[in-house]
Amino acid sequence: MVAKMIDGHAVARQVRAQCREWTMTLAGSGVIPGLAVIIVGDNAASRIYVANKIKACTEVGLKSTVYAFDASTPGNVVEAEIRRLNDDPTVHGILVQLPLPARMDGRRVLAAISRDKDVDGFHLYNVGALVQGETMFPPCTPFGVQKMLEYENIPVEGQNVVVVGASNIVGKPMALMLMQKDATVCICHAKTRDLAQFTILADILVVAAGRPNLILPQMVRTGAVVIDVGINRLPDGRLVGDVDFEGVRQKASYISPVPGGVGPMTVTMLVHNTVQSARRYAELQNPVHPELAWC
Repeated sequence: MVAKMIDGHAVARQVRAQCREWTMTLAGSGVIPGLAVIIVGDNAASRIYVANKIKACTEVGLKSTVYAFDASTPGNVVEAEIRRLNDDPTVHGILVQLPLPARMDGRRVLAAISRDKDVDGFHLYNVGALVQGETMFPPCTPFGVQKMLEYENIPVEGQNVVVVGASNIVGKPMALMLMQKDATVCICHAKTRDLAQFTILADILVVAAGRPNLILPQMVRTGAVVIDVGINRLPDGRLVGDVDFEGVRQKASYISPVPGGVGPMTVTMLVHNTVQSARRYAELQNPVHPELAWC
């Protein structure tokens, strides 16, 4: 058995095409979806990520604006700018690029974002609502994984799912979202003893631990679906995931590559969430326009 690769670029193209159609519909009602991106400091990787997000927005017709602050900027200044953007009707999504400088209180900064514009899905309201399956904006990376499974028509209901990694950004929300689809979910983390005894039981294995080659072929059930969220740069410059790709693909039924798997989906779902936020705003402004009720 050789696993079918889940092409994140292909799934992202499909989602972005739908977002373009939605954006055109919104433009017809006088609303152009707008995303504000806040970056603090001069982290090279963060600037690359922001550039990719701006490019994705441009592709689907969104207006995007970057607000860049020096690393020495006081947190209250950044928070004040966020509150101003909360009140700006042309801004439908606000993203704070992480990481923030170590001296800055990241929780305070993220909490300043209106829950109605929290397109990254990190506001405490959206996190809490996710537990009840009512979040307005699902966190982008887990949401992207969910879309990849849907794209390949991989059933989730009744499946044994193991999530390796318990971060607030990926692992925990991923588990909650899969539970809402009636999967039986187990979360493993750095303190889990004998990781293989859990991963070998997975029908669907989602790995987001940040450790290259953590998952070896003998840890994976034959025919399992393996989604690799990890991205690690090796000393020789290569980018790899958390899964031994060449070994595991000989046992799995589906596998996502790194790069080219989950990565493109994270940015795409940010765009998706921003368009959805603009739709909600447009419906409030024009409640009698049926053409806005497209999802």
